[in-house]
Amino acid sequence: MKNSIKKILFKNSKTTNDIGLLIFRLTLGLVLLYGHGAEKLSVILSGQEIQFMDPIGIGASLSFYMAAFAEGVCAILLILGFFSRFASLVLTVNFITIFIFHALIIKDGFEVLELRFLYLLPFIALTFTGAGRFSLDDYFFKKRINKNHSL
Repeated sequence: MKNSIKKILFKNSKTTNDIGLLIFRLTLGLVLLYGHGAEKLSVILSGQEIQFMDPIGIGASLSFYMAAFAEGVCAILLILGFFSRFASLVLTVNFITIFIFHALIIKDGFEVLELRFLYLLPFIALTFTGAGRFSLDDYFFKKRINKNHSL
């Protein structure tokens, strides 16, 4: 037991990194889906009237559909680890938009901006790291990813 804890805490291993990415991805995806995405997707599927802000001037409905795609569909993709870098990039753009809207247009204080910022940074990180070994990305695209691994 003592050696296992030492190994986890002090030795960098591919397996522990991949477990960390799995936990990170699942937590972000599930919290985002539960807190934001599921509700938006249910509004679309039920045909309810869309009432949403228009932060970038493209219309409230299109803004809502884009947010629902990011916070619903992309959250599900992250949970599955499928097209993870794409999903993370979409979520990064989504939360940059949200952050800028709340910081510069609404001029919210730190207590509102903090949560938006805490969502934004992990999505940026996942865009760079990818989903890790415990993902559908690894299962379906492993040969292609390993072949093109160097920059």
